[in-house]
Amino acid sequence: MLLSGKKGLVLSVTNESSIGWAVAKLAYDHGAVVGVGAQNERNGERLARLLETAPNMRMHIADFQNEDLLAKLAEEVAATYGKLDFIVHSAAFAHKEDLQGRFIDTSRAGFGTALDISAYSLVRLCRLLEPLLNDDASILTMSYLGSTRVVANYNVMGVAKAALEASVRYLAQDLGVRGIRVNTVSPGPINTVAARGIKGLTEMIDYVGERAPLRRPANQAEVAGTSLYLLSDLSRGVTGQVIYVDSGYNFVGV
Repeated sequence: MLLSGKKGLVLSVTNESSIGWAVAKLAYDHGAVVGVGAQNERNGERLARLLETAPNMRMHIADFQNEDLLAKLAEEVAATYGKLDFIVHSAAFAHKEDLQGRFIDTSRAGFGTALDISAYSLVRLCRLLEPLLNDDASILTMSYLGSTRVVANYNVMGVAKAALEASVRYLAQDLGVRGIRVNTVSPGPINTVAARGIKGLTEMIDYVGERAPLRRPANQAEVAGTSLYLLSDLSRGVTGQVIYVDSGYNFVGV
């Protein structure tokens, strides 16, 4: 029960295959009071059915492009939980046309959208909820190896993830005075709804499984396990870090 007595948010969850859901469920199983976010009302209907397996979880709408809904989220958090001990940011988006072909052809609008939803949303969320965070709280986000290496068809999302990881370091510096930790988990390719927007996902998973030291791709449960460590007091001396959960693939050369 590593999170007994703690309260936190996991934003966002799409369905049972989401990394966010794996993290939320494990945090819940370890004693935390967990609020989970859906991107919009339509996703909220699916999430509500999923929450039937965890009746004490509460659902919120967390649309990172809608300032009114974000303000409402902050009000709900204050009214429902009072203070938070952790936040998990698991949100990313890029237009499909910007995830194929050449990166050089990324549109200005597409670039802005990817950076806004995939990177700036963490900054906005931290600023919005900073007054509601307890000292020594933990903030966690999700990245991918495409932030530091060129990955086919990842394109502008790789740039967005690089910005996200840099933002984590600056946020860790800003919030560290209160003991608040900010870290990144970087999973390998996993078959989720969001990842299916990347062309060739199945081949990527197979490729990593063949070449990673563990000779298999990582999965949602393993990402959740590392996340649990970072959300718990066991990681009180860790901040500003990127921790890979990809069966070791990130350090393998040609």
